[in-house]
Amino acid sequence: MFIDEAKIRVKAGDGGNGCVAFRREKFVPRGGPSGGDGGKGGDVLMESSERHNTLVHFRFNPEYKAQRGRHGEGSNKTGKEGENVLLKVPVGTIVYDDESGEKVFDFSAPDERIVIAHGGRGGRGNAQFATSVHRAPREHEDGRPGEERVLRLELKLLADVALVGYPNVGKSTLISRISAARPKIADYPFTTLQPNLGVVVVGKPPNEKSFVVADIPGLIEGAHRGAGLGTQFLRHIERTRLLVHLVDVSDGSGRPDPVKDVEVINGELESFGAALEQKPVIMAASKIDVANKEKLAKLKRYCKKLGLELFPISAVTGKGIDELTYAMAEKVEEARKAGAGDVASNVSTQAS
Repeated sequence: MFIDEAKIRVKAGDGGNGCVAFRREKFVPRGGPSGGDGGKGGDVLMESSERHNTLVHFRFNPEYKAQRGRHGEGSNKTGKEGENVLLKVPVGTIVYDDESGEKVFDFSAPDERIVIAHGGRGGRGNAQFATSVHRAPREHEDGRPGEERVLRLELKLLADVALVGYPNVGKSTLISRISAARPKIADYPFTTLQPNLGVVVVGKPPNEKSFVVADIPGLIEGAHRGAGLGTQFLRHIERTRLLVHLVDVSDGSGRPDPVKDVEVINGELESFGAALEQKPVIMAASKIDVANKEKLAKLKRYCKKLGLELFPISAVTGKGIDELTYAMAEKVEEARKAGAGDVASNVSTQAS
């Protein structure tokens, strides 16, 4: 089950109370105060993990509470600290505070760890209040309460390339040809109900290149307003480096104008409001083994006019697949280098 949104409540442990005690031993007159401090409450931590790929484990278990600290004891014994709670989330998870809407953290790399709810401090025992003029204090402190928060988790897949287009244009068939992914494939719209990821490797060792491709469920007109599968999966395109736009040029789609198909999908990407329309795009004319020549010619003229690369492909026969795959690898490599340059320039700017 692919779950990419969840709301959870976390409660860090309360601190233990300080102790009021006095040293009472046979041969130690006026032993004085000996109440220990309370232990600190446990924290709630969150860590990104590559072993998780959905938020399903939070959907059915939405509340997490860390252990409270133990109370202080006599003989100046400090209470034991409460045990922490560690929550694992997939890489690509963004954590928001549900009340304020503030972004708490963006887990963009594996093994990142943060404290999302701090445990309460333990209270002081009466030994801490002893002074030269106040030798038998009976004061003590209660432990501080642990932090409690309601958090909203949102998963955005981390992929290099996103396959976009109308339903049933051949995205799932394509990803099954270029990677080991095996999504459900059928001849009806909205076969794909959740994104599928596949790792593509091109070239031969030691010069091989690899990248991750995401098969995004089909978009239709009005998707940015919730039509079809709506905005449920549009956000998964936000972090990709490259879009591969598949256009069905056969007569099986029932849509007469491939150019209008392209413009509708581009309009949905632009209306989503995350600068998706500014990403590099490669066009792919799908199903050329049964292509309508007029549709294909019209799409070629449109792409030439806008300076877009167009690759006629057939995921069934394999025609044009290698050329498209190598073009995807080159574009991803260029985007990675550009991204690395941006990071380097930001680091140097901050250092100066």
